[in-house]
Amino acid sequence: MVVIRLARGGAKKRPFFNIVAADKRDRRDGRFIERVGFYNPVASGAEKSLVINNERLAYWTQNGAQLSPTVARLVKQSSAA
Repeated sequence: MVVIRLARGGAKKRPFFNIVAADKRDRRDGRFIERVGFYNPVASGAEKSLVINNERLAYWTQNGAQLSPTVARLVKQSSAA
C-alpha cells in the first residue's frame, strides 16, 4: 500500500521533513516514490514553513494512497491558511 508520510532530514536539532509518497513497507527515511512537498517546523523570517503540491497529493489519494495522521493534519492546516 502507498502511504503519504513525512521523511526526516536536516541536522541534529534542526529538523526538516519531506512529504513523500512511499510504499508502507519501506523505511521512514528510505526509498520513496515521489516528493509531494516539505515541512520545516523551525522556519523563521521569510522562509516557507509548509509547501504541498496539491495536484500530486490529489492524484495519489485518488489512486488509493493513505495519509499519515501528521500529514493529514498538515494538509488541513495548509488548506485553512
